[in-house]
Amino acid sequence: MKNILPKKISIFPLRGAVFFPKTNLPLNIFEERYLKMVTQVIDGDGYLGMVQSKEVDGQVFEVGCLGKIDKHQKTSDGRILINLIGLTRFKIDKEIKNNLPFREFFVNYEIFKNDMVSKQILNKENFEKLLSNAKKLFEKNGMKLNWSELSKLERIQQIYTLIMISPFSVSEKQKLLEVPSIDEISKIFVDITNFAFFENLDKEKSIQ
Repeated sequence: MKNILPKKISIFPLRGAVFFPKTNLPLNIFEERYLKMVTQVIDGDGYLGMVQSKEVDGQVFEVGCLGKIDKHQKTSDGRILINLIGLTRFKIDKEIKNNLPFREFFVNYEIFKNDMVSKQILNKENFEKLLSNAKKLFEKNGMKLNWSELSKLERIQQIYTLIMISPFSVSEKQKLLEVPSIDEISKIFVDITNFAFFENLDKEKSIQ
């Protein structure tokens, strides 16, 4: 049965949180307006959109990711702890004028339709280059990762997980989020890391 995705969704705008399909995002909800939003989402279909807010107040990026709340827990001090499972990226069409304390948007998923395809074509060479560069990047930044556990995930899930936890800038992660093709995402990941390695090499030479 084909998944019917909502065209109208509640949006959680959050600066610095770039969310990808096939990943998990735990969130601690404590602001009153977002407590109301999450309560409505939990009581409804469970779908919640994550989008990164811009530095200009009130503005958000056009591309975000739709998640579904699979776990939630209310705490004694009134917070709600939730876990979002990333489903697919979306592009914002229009903001909805409402009388609610949180924002809602009309969105479409057309250019990211492959996100919901169970088997996506991924170039093996691109993936291996990405993985090699990721290991080098994490080592240079003193970041430890259980690569054996990561390898148990499907390849696309590995890529999105690596992007989310990588020491990339927020703008670089947003750029990757907006690229529809997983192969193109892999290539850009490699380009970003190659550039970082080149920059580090230049710095090391200048210090010597």
